[in-house]
Amino acid sequence: MTLPPSVTKRAFERLAEINEASDAPQALRVAVEGGGCSGFQYEIKLDVASDDDLVLEGDGQKVVIDSISLPFLANAVIDFTDELIGARFTIENPNATSACGCGTSFSM
Repeated sequence: MTLPPSVTKRAFERLAEINEASDAPQALRVAVEGGGCSGFQYEIKLDVASDDDLVLEGDGQKVVIDSISLPFLANAVIDFTDELIGARFTIENPNATSACGCGTSFSM
């Protein structure tokens, strides 16, 4: 069964912290583009929702995914990690058959 991606509470909480410091709160856009060392790469940025976006909401925050990227992110989990190597939003994608070491590029 194909399900839309989910967003962890930790990711929504971090987005809330980011938007708290902003005069104009924005959504977190998660997209998949061609490129990277494995064929596809994630683009994660603050943006405004478009009409064709899937909008995932939690803690008063929004994560948006465009309709072209959605099939690549089916059943994925969007999270936020804060480790020694750095803090960042991450994607746990069950559709990826391999990924690069940095976690931003993958193949299917």
